Amino acid sequence: MFGAKSRYIRWGSILAAVLLGAFALWYFVTGWTPARDEYPVQGIVVTAANGKPTWSRLGATGVDFAYLTAVEGAQTRDTQFETNLEGVKQAGIRYGALHHFDICRLASDQAMLFITSVPRDPAALPPAVQLDFTESCTSRPNRALILSELATFLNLIEAHSGSPAILLLTPEFEKEYQVSSAIDRTVWLERNWMLPDYSARPWVMWTANSERRVDGIDGPVRWAVVRK
Repeated sequence: MFGAKSRYIRWGSILAAVLLGAFALWYFVTGWTPARDEYPVQGIVVTAANGKPTWSRLGATGVDFAYLTAVEGAQTRDTQFETNLEGVKQAGIRYGALHHFDICRLASDQAMLFITSVPRDPAALPPAVQLDFTESCTSRPNRALILSELATFLNLIEAHSGSPAILLLTPEFEKEYQVSSAIDRTVWLERNWMLPDYSARPWVMWTANSERRVDGIDGPVRWAVVRK
């Protein structure tokens, strides 16, 4: 009898420890950000998947800037971009527009969608161009073509925005095309919880936690920092 009771207590203690460990891990994953003394400027990347953020609350949670997903490829506008743009302006949070570049679409068509979707604003942060692979595009054009199309796209949107764009390079895309060694632009890299090191030039921005939970916004959000 006492032996069975001891086993129950032991297993209960083990279960409690496992649950406590799982909670601690979840808390770390969803709450971690780089130290402010090393990276004083920190912000988020927002898409329609994040619902309707309460922008007035986000500034109080340490959000210094927000990149708003504006368009993807040559046909898709983010359904929340205009609402987010209005909200972030009212909250006084610095903002920029983000474009998902599609290597299966003409650069000129993509630039036209960006230009007609994102208002020209001298106060905005430089536009960001995310370069990655998607399930909808399985083609892998050669490097020369990709670099040429990117140059066309950048020339067009930079003429519209009035500032050089930022290149958000995913590890897989950079490994395939070595964009950072060919195009002289500010580099933004991604790696959860660890410093990224996969570009040819030093990064200026880093997505440090893509699972961050922030009061005032739905679901996980990408948390990014700026190097001093």
